[in-house]
Amino acid sequence: MLTHPQFDPIAFSFGPLSVRWYGLMYLVAFVLFVVLGRLHARRRPELGWNAQAIDDLLLYGVLGVIIGGRLGEVLFFQPGYYLAHPGEILAVWKGGMSFHGGFLGVLAAMWLYGRRHGKGFWQVTDFIAPLVPTGLAAGRLGNFINGELWGRPADADLPWAMVFPWVDALPRHPSQLYQAAGEGLLLFVILWWYAASPRPLRAVSAMFLIGYGSLRFAVEFFRTPDPGIFGTLALGLSTAQWLCVPMVLAGAALLVAAQRPTAR
Repeated sequence: MLTHPQFDPIAFSFGPLSVRWYGLMYLVAFVLFVVLGRLHARRRPELGWNAQAIDDLLLYGVLGVIIGGRLGEVLFFQPGYYLAHPGEILAVWKGGMSFHGGFLGVLAAMWLYGRRHGKGFWQVTDFIAPLVPTGLAAGRLGNFINGELWGRPADADLPWAMVFPWVDALPRHPSQLYQAAGEGLLLFVILWWYAASPRPLRAVSAMFLIGYGSLRFAVEFFRTPDPGIFGTLALGLSTAQWLCVPMVLAGAALLVAAQRPTAR
């Protein structure tokens, strides 16, 4: 049985300025987006993307992630807390970002990018889908370093069961690492391979929805559920699992539609 290392959330300081690990993980995510985006553009030149376009995409994506992710946390998971502490809404450096909110924010940002740069919405989302999972992995590592979003109690005989001392003395699943490995690295491998060959328009986006929704749904059984708008557990499922259900259904419908000969 392991014990969480209880990292100092501050990576380093420059006088009064402190840089937190959580923020550094976001920086890692954005750098990986640019690097992988350029690799993807080179291996699929027929898609018509270049370095400048990827840099522009990053700017739109950063705004979508931060604004949507924070609003999602406020509205979906902790509305009561932030209603009582409105000044905390802008304190993103302390953690607390919802994937589902960030996902909606990125969709809005990609729609706006497409409108301003003459690209179809599905062209944009198909291109960025394989670039997202490594950023998700970095974010989950940030959660682990912060010691937040810990797992449910685990069997003490589980070799990697971990005690989070500030919570209690129970061995728990390090669910942050499960998510980093599943919706991060595994999903990246699947989508990077799938997007390497020509696919019907919308198919790569559909695979992202199905893959993320399924993997997140599964890992939630090992993660302590957040209270959320549906309560801690509604019909045995967490709020995050309920939010994943429409993602998977939408992805399946999108994949079927993409396979039709008339799909554009």
